[in-house]
Amino acid sequence: MVFAAAERGATRHFALDLNKLSACTHYVARVMQDDYPHGDVPFHARWRHFSAGGIDRWQKLAARLVDRSPLERARAAYDLAIVSVLLDAGAGPAWRYREPDSGLSLTRSEGLAVASLDMFARGAFSAHADDPLRVDATALDRLTDAQLAQGFQVAAGNPLIGVEGRTQLLRRLGGAIRARPRLFGDSGRLGGLVDHLAAQARGDALPAALILQAVLEGLGPIWPARVMLAGESLGDVGRHPAAQTEDSTTDLVPFHKLSQWLTYSLIEPLEWMGLRVVELDALTGLPEYRNGGLFLDAGVLVPKHAGVLRDAHDATSELVVEWRALTVCLLDRLAAAMRAELHMDAVRLPLAKVLEGGTWAAGRRIAAEKRSDGRPPINVISDGTVF
Repeated sequence: MVFAAAERGATRHFALDLNKLSACTHYVARVMQDDYPHGDVPFHARWRHFSAGGIDRWQKLAARLVDRSPLERARAAYDLAIVSVLLDAGAGPAWRYREPDSGLSLTRSEGLAVASLDMFARGAFSAHADDPLRVDATALDRLTDAQLAQGFQVAAGNPLIGVEGRTQLLRRLGGAIRARPRLFGDSGRLGGLVDHLAAQARGDALPAALILQAVLEGLGPIWPARVMLAGESLGDVGRHPAAQTEDSTTDLVPFHKLSQWLTYSLIEPLEWMGLRVVELDALTGLPEYRNGGLFLDAGVLVPKHAGVLRDAHDATSELVVEWRALTVCLLDRLAAAMRAELHMDAVRLPLAKVLEGGTWAAGRRIAAEKRSDGRPPINVISDGTVF
């Protein structure tokens, strides 16, 4: 609905220039071919960030679980991935993480990933001193802002956006684990979600939508109550006047960016234990600042007024909701164009690979070409639970 309004010229903040989509597609295809010349594009998932600097940190951790069953290793992978994704809202341009082991200085998503992995490896989220590689509701309950700030090396000269919001999110996660034993099991462990999903498989296949369904049901209560409907907090849902319906959902535009990225990040651990995750394109592209920034920097989205690029905007504002909604629809169009250009179908090049090999990396690259600090074109005010 928002995209159709933009096509009519009826949106307030962005216009569409679909004539630029072809050049944008070529740019993304070049980025994908540069980074993956053999076509072995992985899924857009947290696991890519754990390998920042060419170091396979997950394999180092997994070596500590070599005597455990495949199911137990998958539980540990879920523990790490879920907590790390929930901590991966925008860090801001000034923050960086210096990895103690390698000495690497990492920023943004890679820095947040490695910082959260290091906390996990130290047992910061485990209630069992003899079993550090797990995430328990009890440990999340007692997590403090100071602990998280210390783990992420936050200081006056190294500020991280939304530390308090991230801590509160993880504490609410502890309550959600206890409140949903049907999903997480009776042990109060986050990784118990693996057992629930494995039980939903049809033979050795699990539709991706069932992972998202479990994520939305299990983690729904942790999100700030920005938009309520029938007494339920809807999580990452915005309002836009173009989204008109005949019922109580009018004006509502669902995104669930972190939930969907988490779903993409939960695919590989299931495959490592022998399941096949199918029907990946039942999920949408991710409406975040790298994908959205790509379309702005490539001229496909055109600001309608100076305030778009000049001002700071709340993540729930109509402007940001409009930007995100148009991004989701443009990602579908770009994915179709990419497949045509590369002579691939949706099975060989699902959206999860278009995001990783193409749009996210291209959004980062074009931002660095346009601005010396590589920041996104739009300044979004975030509390750490949306971007």
